[in-house]
Amino acid sequence: MKSTPANQPGRTVIKVRGLTNRFGEQAVHDHLDLDVMGGEILGVVGGSGTGKSVLMRSIIGLQHPESGSVEIFGEPMIDRDEHEARDVRRRWGVLFQGGALFSTLSVAENVEVPLREYYPNLDEPLLREIAGYKIVMSGLPADAGPKFPSELSGGMKKRAGLARALALDPQLLFLDEPTAGLDPIGAAAFDDLIRGLKETLGLTVFLITHDLDTLYAICDRVAVLADHKVVAVGTIPELLALDHPWIQEYFNGPRGRAAQGAEERAAETSDDDRAKRAAALKAAGGDAA
Repeated sequence: MKSTPANQPGRTVIKVRGLTNRFGEQAVHDHLDLDVMGGEILGVVGGSGTGKSVLMRSIIGLQHPESGSVEIFGEPMIDRDEHEARDVRRRWGVLFQGGALFSTLSVAENVEVPLREYYPNLDEPLLREIAGYKIVMSGLPADAGPKFPSELSGGMKKRAGLARALALDPQLLFLDEPTAGLDPIGAAAFDDLIRGLKETLGLTVFLITHDLDTLYAICDRVAVLADHKVVAVGTIPELLALDHPWIQEYFNGPRGRAAQGAEERAAETSDDDRAKRAAALKAAGGDAA
């Protein structure tokens, strides 16, 4: 899928203004503002209880805020007519924590759920074909389709949930803690998959995570939730220049330094590989001459 005017780089895909959420007397968000730009992977971080998932749920319409506005693709979403809202919702996909698969449905049947909801007239062979394609796109083997969630590993459940999120060819992808519970190798592979899908499909990605390796590896910008608001948005170097205590503790703590070191080593390895390939091509050209 090529980028459309709605999700081209530089265009605002998600616009949140003055968002307030309360549960009884507890304020979760207090006049929160946030912009997500087209074509970016925006990481969303914050301490426990800062309302990262509540923010996502407010954006996608599962949580009705006390006040504020949410626009997606330039369309207002809060209190929107249900029929009109469906036209916008089909343009995004959501991977909830843990995959949130229906336990009594197979992987293929889980992927077919949004297709059946939005395109009820699709015939069964086409449904199966689309589901199979999305399953493979998510990095699962083709024979995973008939399996049930209880037969899958944690990483496979995440990928099955991702396949369902991709079912409608979305322009916008919401991911809630996609690498939580995965081993480092599995988490890195999932990061690579998301980055590849973003580049290939022209996706905009809203990614909630606590995984510092993910932030360094694939996020274009990071939004920090603290004090009931988004206190900062920027690249990691831009955030490191700020003196907010939580930001400094998070990114400059032992895990933050380890993640930064790993990213620097990966960048050096990538540079070395490119240099070796360039030298090999130059040598081959010289031999040919």
